[in-house]
Amino acid sequence: MKLSQELIIYGQPVQSRLLIGSALYPSPEIMKQAILASESKIVTLSLKRQNPAEQSGAKIWQYIQDIVKESQGFLLPNTAGCKTAKEAVTLAKMSREIFQTDWIKLEVIGDDYNLQPDPIELLTATEQLLNDGFKVLPYCTDDLVICQRLYDLGCQVIMPWASPIGTGKGLMNPYNLETIRLRLPNATLILDAGIGKPSDACLAMEMGYDGVLLNSAVALADNPVLMAKAFAQAVTAGEQGYIAGMMQQRQTAHPSTPTLETPFWHQQG
Repeated sequence: MKLSQELIIYGQPVQSRLLIGSALYPSPEIMKQAILASESKIVTLSLKRQNPAEQSGAKIWQYIQDIVKESQGFLLPNTAGCKTAKEAVTLAKMSREIFQTDWIKLEVIGDDYNLQPDPIELLTATEQLLNDGFKVLPYCTDDLVICQRLYDLGCQVIMPWASPIGTGKGLMNPYNLETIRLRLPNATLILDAGIGKPSDACLAMEMGYDGVLLNSAVALADNPVLMAKAFAQAVTAGEQGYIAGMMQQRQTAHPSTPTLETPFWHQQG
């Protein structure tokens, strides 16, 4: 399977394979600079971290929406912090009303320690939201069976984690991630959560993933703007490497410059 010319999310072409979050930045201005530097066209936003009734919450939402408009991209609300299907579905409906989009990044957390998604509640919420017309992008673990179930329900986009949210541990289980890519060749797979450095993003793209979503790795960097640029370049490099077709690994060494029939080659006696 080869990557298409551009990322497609529920029929919508997206001009960047890097998706970026809007939380944890030192300031709103640095957040804006980093998002624009990343050249990302999809920015995530959480409702649960802000109270719609508070003026400050409305202001930051509008600020993020203005950034998305300037980048000519798309807003992706998420249900971060929800622990039940009912809570997630309710928040998704609120987001659709507030932001006028049926895209939703679905998160249903099952464990407070490692923020691992609850697979049962996730499947329940996914089915309800799909039936209600949402375009669901579910965040899940690197579990092949769960990914398969989500795809069977009708999710065109699935977002397995690299490692637990905010840990920066990178790709903990490359075998699992490669297996998901192999077994779901027609799904749009976006690696989400746990990425810590640009090489992690590059590796995911070299595996044939369709995109990478991250937040902490940029927002918590010493220089978020420069790190955003580094991730943009890493995603492009990994994508091009995958499309180009990487050489197979070998068990034995092979000279890159053959000696047979080489001028001035003198065999030692």
